[in-house]
Amino acid sequence: MAITGVLFDFSGTLMRIESPEEWLRGGLAELGAGPELLPDGDLGAAAARLARAGAQPGGPAPERVPDHLSALWDHRDRSADEHRAAYTGLSRQVELGSDALHDVLYERHMTPAAWRPYPDTAEVLRALRERGVRVAVVSNIGWDLRPVLRAHGLERWTDTSVLSYEHGVQKPDPRLFALACERIGVGPEAALMVGDDRRADGGAAALGCAVHFVDHLPVDQRPVGLLPVLELAAGVAQDS
Repeated sequence: MAITGVLFDFSGTLMRIESPEEWLRGGLAELGAGPELLPDGDLGAAAARLARAGAQPGGPAPERVPDHLSALWDHRDRSADEHRAAYTGLSRQVELGSDALHDVLYERHMTPAAWRPYPDTAEVLRALRERGVRVAVVSNIGWDLRPVLRAHGLERWTDTSVLSYEHGVQKPDPRLFALACERIGVGPEAALMVGDDRRADGGAAALGCAVHFVDHLPVDQRPVGLLPVLELAAGVAQDS
């Protein structure tokens, strides 16, 4: 059956968060401070510690989740409060010289300046719209990503966004994919889910959607990762 609707994950699929170093540098700047605020004055080392802790939403996964945060981590995308508490909790495992910096960093990751589209994102979304293919963004997230899409000129090429925190349901729960299909008026058998997480995004297969995976790479290392979606949406749909 031809694909008439495409569901896209957000982070690591359509867009990528800035590097941990850029994230920390930006947070310091918002505080009016520089690396000298950090305990050892070494921005790179502090950013690496934050990355290992998994403190940056959209960034590297934590090497280890502390026991007191494990339950919260498992359900972090069900609500805005849980999302903030999980990530600021991980951030606070790293000494940064200012407690306020942890909250500043969390706020920064929700800004358009912290995100970059993959090079072929706009091209693929625009081509799908021109072909009459309906598009939904389906994300495990704790905040409203629509302003980020809008600021980068991408929201106009999407029909809806279905965000876990707004519904209290996380991927791979098929209910989130079912809601997205319902909103764009496409049956699961005519929908393709595109994402970078085989467990979370792969949950769409249980609903009957075709699934296609991309690599969660830095923007400059994945110039054409989404282009195969255009061929799949032309009717060559298959699991990959």
